[in-house]
Amino acid sequence: MSLNSQQLTQIQTKGIRWIEPAAIGLARTGGAGPTDHKAFSFESQTSMIPVFNEQIQRSPFSAKFSDDSTQVLIFEDDKLIDKASIPGRPKFYDLESADGIPYWKVATLHSKDVLATTVLQECVRYRNRDTSCQFCAIEESLKAGKTIARKTPELLAEVARAAVELDGVTQMIMTTGTPKTLDRGAAVLVESAAAVRRVVDIPIQAQCEPPDDDIWFQRLKDAGVDALGMHLEAVSDRVRKAIMPGKATVPIGRYMSAFKAAVEVFGKGNVSTYILAGLGDTEDEIVAMSLQLIELGVYPFVVPFVPVAGTPLANHPMPDATMLDRIFSQLGPALYHKGITSESLKAGCAKCGACSSLKSYEKQTVEQQFTEKELAHG
Repeated sequence: MSLNSQQLTQIQTKGIRWIEPAAIGLARTGGAGPTDHKAFSFESQTSMIPVFNEQIQRSPFSAKFSDDSTQVLIFEDDKLIDKASIPGRPKFYDLESADGIPYWKVATLHSKDVLATTVLQECVRYRNRDTSCQFCAIEESLKAGKTIARKTPELLAEVARAAVELDGVTQMIMTTGTPKTLDRGAAVLVESAAAVRRVVDIPIQAQCEPPDDDIWFQRLKDAGVDALGMHLEAVSDRVRKAIMPGKATVPIGRYMSAFKAAVEVFGKGNVSTYILAGLGDTEDEIVAMSLQLIELGVYPFVVPFVPVAGTPLANHPMPDATMLDRIFSQLGPALYHKGITSESLKAGCAKCGACSSLKSYEKQTVEQQFTEKELAHG
């Protein structure tokens, strides 16, 4: 019993209803993404599945623990379709700093072995709806007391070392709200990455908007950053201006020049971008931009949009799974043939692959190639 790529896409776009909500265990609500999700580990992949928003109550997929609580049973319309395990609470969550800050307020476990942190939990665009990204909930976890506004380099290093030593975390992702400075967060990521790499050898992806000067890419690399994410979210000016008016003031042309410059520093595939399918871009627009990025050596991490409570898009529909299946069926082979796959990346969201089923379409391409070679040789 194993989910195929198409089934996983269906689940990520429709979500899973938890039959016994009180027993849901470790999950993420509010804050920077992925949020309102829960990690499910299937045979070969851990996936972040939406479990909290209101639309999920209409999903045909549901889950509950097995009678002995060792597995999670996944149902489609009451038919058992797979079994999964769920990552437990990490040991580092039980620790706190010398001045009493719980480690779980500094960084969180994503998927099953990824440490993630938002270095600056405030964004210059967030509090004004004329400039904010309408899908973003970056400051909601701060308002709820689930995190702190600024994680110092020393504190991040302390938590990262504990997560590696106690829980076997294999990579770290550092994102940030956008500050008022022209480097758009690159400077705080430089000092944060340098501090972590001084105490623990862990691959790091940094994420920020394109800085004003390409020199920041080399500075990030020199600080110990292995991969860089600069997230478009939407690929057309039409949607960018409607959904994220502040961020749209950084034109797509600057993203493209930044991508090219960053690939020269970090290497093919180790620069990536999030694309949220379902915000309003057409299927053709997403595919065209993604193929253009792949040619540049950038990994287009296409992810189904998941509405988050407390944002203007809380009731926005989730994307159509068949559309995503068609997109992924084109991008999986394109990535494979370009030599850019999740397995080849050093760090980052695309390497983890938990927030999108795109990774499984890469593997599907590999399996098809292997089968074709077998048939050719009789």
